Amino acid sequence: MTHPGLPRVNGVVRRGVLRAVSAVGGTAAVAALGSPLRAGNVSAQVSGARPGTPPASRIGPADPEKAQEIRAEFLHAWNGYRKYAWGHDEVLPVSGGYREFFSGRHPVGLSIVEALDTHYVMGLDDEVDRCVQWIRARLDFDLDTDFHVFEAIIRLVGGLLAGYLATDDRQLLALCVDLADRLLPAFTKSPTGMPYRRVNLRTGAVSGSKVPLAEIGTNILEFGVLSQVTGDPRYFRAAKRALAAVVERRSSLDLVGTTMDVETGRWLDRADIGPNPPADSFYEYLWGGWAMFGDTDCLNWFRIFDASLRKHLAERTGGLLWFKQVDFRTGALLGRRQSCLAACVLSVGGDEALAADYHRSWTAVQEKYLVLPEEIDYRRLSVLTPGNALRPEYANSAFDLYRRTGDPVYRAAAWRYFQNQKTFQRVPGGYTVVTDVTKRPMPKGDYCPAYVFAENFKWLYLTFADAERFDYGTGYLSTEAKILRGLRGRGTAPTVTGKAVPGA
Repeated sequence: MTHPGLPRVNGVVRRGVLRAVSAVGGTAAVAALGSPLRAGNVSAQVSGARPGTPPASRIGPADPEKAQEIRAEFLHAWNGYRKYAWGHDEVLPVSGGYREFFSGRHPVGLSIVEALDTHYVMGLDDEVDRCVQWIRARLDFDLDTDFHVFEAIIRLVGGLLAGYLATDDRQLLALCVDLADRLLPAFTKSPTGMPYRRVNLRTGAVSGSKVPLAEIGTNILEFGVLSQVTGDPRYFRAAKRALAAVVERRSSLDLVGTTMDVETGRWLDRADIGPNPPADSFYEYLWGGWAMFGDTDCLNWFRIFDASLRKHLAERTGGLLWFKQVDFRTGALLGRRQSCLAACVLSVGGDEALAADYHRSWTAVQEKYLVLPEEIDYRRLSVLTPGNALRPEYANSAFDLYRRTGDPVYRAAAWRYFQNQKTFQRVPGGYTVVTDVTKRPMPKGDYCPAYVFAENFKWLYLTFADAERFDYGTGYLSTEAKILRGLRGRGTAPTVTGKAVPGA
């Protein structure tokens, strides 16, 4: 996943579809490429996967003691937010303050929205109700301020969607639709269909034409599910058009740059940084478009980039798998930096051997520093950026691999991650960032990102609990760990499993 403040793959390459895209252009391409198919209508050729469903779950028996400890620590963090920052976006757990994420003048209860489906899947119904009551009474997106489009989609649109799927509360869906409609001008006003970076929620004015790859391509899961549950194809179409516009601008090596001018459609740099931010979730969502909606275009696009990243970026150093940075036009080496946010990207796509290799690489880093640094030089596992902003990606990878393989090594890795997080990042007011993982004691900052309530503890809890409200066989989570398929239990929450995107 991608977060602000950071300079934030086996298959046969089939070029026919992509060359057609290049020939007709982005807008026409989406119409020509057709619509996502129902899950049962397509036969997948990748690692035995079927469209619309993940590989069979091999999750082992629950470990209730560990699951309950993780749940208790989530509540410790949540109680700090409730005490110091209720109704605001994020808590400062050391000083007992708060900060707003999108706009200093307009809190939107970001942590409340982020936490909705975590509370639900942990069975914390009183907290679900408390959050829903606040949202129904206080959340309003008629704001004369610019919102970061990418973050609003993965966090607020995704959070409200997951909350709706958990509770069947129609007001959550109405708010989700209202926000998505206010964000759509970022796509529809763009000459290329690739979204502007910011949009004014009241006026629809757009700004920020220089946009990182992940922000262009991390929309199809949230917007696709919204199209499913509303019957309105505009959201899916906008997201897919943006993906197609990137794909048609790849180089002859099937590589892409990092930042695009979405008005001119020109790359603003020459670096393909692979699974690192700010490109990471672009690859996740290509696979997600196939896994969630059976979209064969997304599958073909994923295969193309999967093959090119393996060919031009993958290398081994000290027996560990990493991905170098190269010139996307020539393949020339540019660097060997690696961000801990990349740790979860390879766990999509069904290639367990490759994902396991990459997980071992990050396990080596965790064993060396106990808490993952933000960025390393992988040749010597030396630290380049020493802080850790409570990053969840390693836990995400451990869960994905454990669910698919049943290998207890991934549970053990997740437990070490949790214990280290508890040792070095727990404070009386919750959990906080650390500023230098190389020092002892690790110096702490004063900030708990809202995504902690969506991600860290949810990935860990699902790894150790046989959660009754989550279907381990069909469940699918977004890059922000929003459960967009597979919620079950309380009430009669609607399902989107296997549904086509209407009119796409």
